Amino acid sequence: MKKVIVSVLLACACSLGVRAQIGQVEMPDSLVRELEEVVVNANRSVTRLEGTSLVSTIAGTSLENVGNAVDVLRQLPMISVRDNAVEIAGKGAPEIFIDGRPMRDDRELQSLQSDNIRRVELVLAPGAQYDSSTRAVLKIFTRRKFVRGLSVRDEVNADWRRRTSVNDVLDMSWHGSKLELFATGAYAHNNSLIKGSTVNRWEYQGKQMTVGSTQRNNYPVNIGQGKVGFNYVSGEHSFGGYYRYLSEHADYSNHGSEWVDGEEPVARNIDWEIVGRSHLASVYYDCRLSKRDVHLHFDGTFRRSDSDNHSLTSYPDGMLSDVGSVQDKRSWLYAGKFYAELPLWRGVLTAGTQDSYTSTSLGYVMENEEVGSYIPSSHSDAAQTSVAAFASWSRVLGKWNVTAGVRWEYVDYRYTLNGKRDDEISRRDHLVTPDVAIGYSPVDDVEMTLSYKVSTVRPPYAQLTSGLTYVGRHEIEGGNPALRDERMHDVQLFGRWRDFMVQADYVRSIDTYAFVKRPYDAPTPQLLMQPVNVDVSGLYAYLIWSRQVKRWTPNVTVGCNAQWLELGGERYNRPMWTYSFRNTLELPHGWTITADVSGRSGGDMQTNRFASSWFGMNAGVRKRFLNKALTLKLDVTDIFNTECNDWSMHTYNVDMRKTQSYDRRGISLSVAYQFQPKKSRYKGGVASQSELNRM
Repeated sequence: MKKVIVSVLLACACSLGVRAQIGQVEMPDSLVRELEEVVVNANRSVTRLEGTSLVSTIAGTSLENVGNAVDVLRQLPMISVRDNAVEIAGKGAPEIFIDGRPMRDDRELQSLQSDNIRRVELVLAPGAQYDSSTRAVLKIFTRRKFVRGLSVRDEVNADWRRRTSVNDVLDMSWHGSKLELFATGAYAHNNSLIKGSTVNRWEYQGKQMTVGSTQRNNYPVNIGQGKVGFNYVSGEHSFGGYYRYLSEHADYSNHGSEWVDGEEPVARNIDWEIVGRSHLASVYYDCRLSKRDVHLHFDGTFRRSDSDNHSLTSYPDGMLSDVGSVQDKRSWLYAGKFYAELPLWRGVLTAGTQDSYTSTSLGYVMENEEVGSYIPSSHSDAAQTSVAAFASWSRVLGKWNVTAGVRWEYVDYRYTLNGKRDDEISRRDHLVTPDVAIGYSPVDDVEMTLSYKVSTVRPPYAQLTSGLTYVGRHEIEGGNPALRDERMHDVQLFGRWRDFMVQADYVRSIDTYAFVKRPYDAPTPQLLMQPVNVDVSGLYAYLIWSRQVKRWTPNVTVGCNAQWLELGGERYNRPMWTYSFRNTLELPHGWTITADVSGRSGGDMQTNRFASSWFGMNAGVRKRFLNKALTLKLDVTDIFNTECNDWSMHTYNVDMRKTQSYDRRGISLSVAYQFQPKKSRYKGGVASQSELNRM
């Protein structure tokens, strides 16, 4: 009888979940906690389509035992994770929210255990309440219980590849009846070795010229971080804040050679030191007026970052002069976001404002007089003021649901080079970006949604610099301060039939940016790699199957990425096919095993043509001890050493081919101990996530 009642509750919960929309009440934790005590043997879908979101249930499935949040995301469709960096197929890096607050660094995912996650929602058509550049949103909802007192969790992870990396994250918090204090300390020593070669061919002064180089790049970096904060909750009101300091010190080196035409290779060493520091402070206030069913929220953010980069290119045989340069960067961000949610016309209206001011100062000094004739020293300043207002409304009408929104934004961008304002690059814009989504669900096993969105995407500040970087005797890399903002039109179709889901995404981008390599005007033969504006159309289509079969949770995704891009008479239209087959298996005595296979064909991605990599495999095993307080996890990546990273580029009659060997194959061991884990009640977030990403 008990299993029958649980089955009925599960069916009701899934039925309610299919029709869930923005602003509706979440399923109460009490129901989830009750279901945690019962094993349900029925086969069911782990991932379902709800409107424009892929919703994956973690609680009560084999995914709750795979490790931390990073391990969970690795097993979900449309999501890939490499070195803790999360990417969405066809959309890039998402904005990530944990219990409604934006994630501030990747270590939060490492600290969150899989058995504390209730569900994960991947929003593939974000509305007007998000930054216009946001193409995907990842929402993680937890189910952790509150226990007063002190909680401590420490996790140590070691990776053995070509080089060894070690990191440690310590989380502490104290919970009272209304007050929570928390602190986090983290240290990481990351190191990697990448080997490769590059060959460039182009015509110079009527003759074919070939320039090549070999690389052996070592990337050791030490990162330290500290964070302290508080939350205070009283009835329907809560407020809090935190401060985070991060320090980074890297000593990179590249020991290789370079050669021209048929000459003997010349040994070349490149060494550069990077020292970076950042300060981040954030405050929030949250209020729910239950009598009027109104929700108010405010976020305020301040960030300052400094970095110094010293680079030296030397030739051990002494035939060529050393080339040194110094670059210093200073950035500031002030941002605020306020929004309100309230009922309107039997639906939910979300309206608010999001404003920010950013400033970036970049100084570059070339220390070699000869090279300084074509790579001069410079100092640039970029400042931007952004004021935005947004509104979004959603409603369920029987078997139909609709969401519509609009975002207005005023942007004042000012660019100064060597103390003089550049009026051709500086600009003021008034932007209006609408979005709409209409869904229809005739029966429980069938659902379809069509959405359309217009957005403006601004390039990262790192690509807006006028500074150039010396790479070799005949190679330069640099930014492009004249890059224009991208205007994107996105039409998406979502469909679900039982355990099958399909997503088709057509994107038309005006003035997106792509990298090119072309001859550079200098006294000696030079090639310059930099970003330029291009127009491109793309079609991204994926078919997904996901289902839990007793203790086995498989999911299969096959897809195709096709684009239509023409630049300088060259076409870059070769499609790329992808697949992934991910498996999670629960064994007796608390053991969990994961095994994933993935691959792709060769194809074009903007101006780059990537080689095929048809078969890559990762596997892992996890076991918990001491009443789940101690966790051991062992992972093996790229088991057969089959991942290929070769790519080529042909732009402006310059043909470049790059062969790379990454250190993806390796073993990772993680040891974690936790004492009374708690849920953080911090409801604040970053007020301008897109500006932080650009910085």
